Amino acid sequence: MEPPGPAGAPGRPWDEAKAFYDNLAPKKKPKSPKPENAITIAVSSRALFRMEEEQKIYTEQGVEAYVKYQLDHENEPFLPGAAFPFIKALEAVNAQLRELYPDSEELFDIVLMTNNHAQVGVRLINSINHYDLFIERFCMTGGNSPICYLKAYHTNLYLSSDAEKVSGAIEEGIAAATIFSPSRDPEVSEKQLRVAFDGDAVLFSDESEQIVKAHGLDMFFEHEKAHENKPLAQGPLKGFLEALGKLQKKFYSKGLRMECPIRTYLVTARSAASSGARALKTLRSWGLETDEALFLAGAPKGPLLRKIRPHIFFDDQMFHVEGAQELGTVAAHVPYGVAQKHKRPEREEQQNPNSK
Repeated sequence: MEPPGPAGAPGRPWDEAKAFYDNLAPKKKPKSPKPENAITIAVSSRALFRMEEEQKIYTEQGVEAYVKYQLDHENEPFLPGAAFPFIKALEAVNAQLRELYPDSEELFDIVLMTNNHAQVGVRLINSINHYDLFIERFCMTGGNSPICYLKAYHTNLYLSSDAEKVSGAIEEGIAAATIFSPSRDPEVSEKQLRVAFDGDAVLFSDESEQIVKAHGLDMFFEHEKAHENKPLAQGPLKGFLEALGKLQKKFYSKGLRMECPIRTYLVTARSAASSGARALKTLRSWGLETDEALFLAGAPKGPLLRKIRPHIFFDDQMFHVEGAQELGTVAAHVPYGVAQKHKRPEREEQQNPNSK
């Protein structure tokens, strides 16, 4: 005699009944990779979620009112912030990697890195669970800067809305960028992680930009031609491109080059004929490549980025970041190189527990 099914229904096959009860159990989350094996993305709470109202309360009423507001609203999830689509895309790539390589720990690992107070942690956890994000590692520093913890977490990329903290991370040799929300809701691919990089002072050093600033474009073109076969020094985000390339090759080795869920772009103001060769040869000398290389010869980047629809675009010049924002691209400023020398962020008089 077969066991009764749910609600006492006789004759229900045992395997069907077992499946019914199994579906009632909470789904087991995947295991977090060891930090030394993973590509670790540290993201701040204000980059991941929209917290403008909370920030206003902190600024106008102080830390105690801010913490009380968070506690009173801890069951209300935050709205998605600028980094949210990027983080979701990383998790989609992880899901495919786990299917292809069940035992591998070469995955993206997301760390929530914030100087919020621990009392705010419940609302952050509730928000993460609400959106079904897989973020198990937290670093909550209670008003102190979290920069000193980035290396301990083996951080490959740090995203924050706080320009001062991003500059501190860059000075510590950690790839970092200040992320900005676009002026309209971004339209991004749901099937493919797309990451766009500027070249000089992002992937490469600012050597060539120094020539432009000091001697003008004509001297820059002469310099690039004379040094075409000399690789540029690496910039702050070279390591992150390298990490993306490593994961891409895991898909290529399974015959999935054309279906790879990661796509990278070089989007540079350089001219192809006069200065493009050195950029491409530099990438080649590093054993790296981007899927697409777009040389704009000084033209605005925003319209082209709108066609690419990247989850994030990195540039060292706010002019290009703002142009991308205006046309709906999530853009991130990399405060590195000669372009930043007279644009250092002013230090705040006090630490802001929600400045991340």
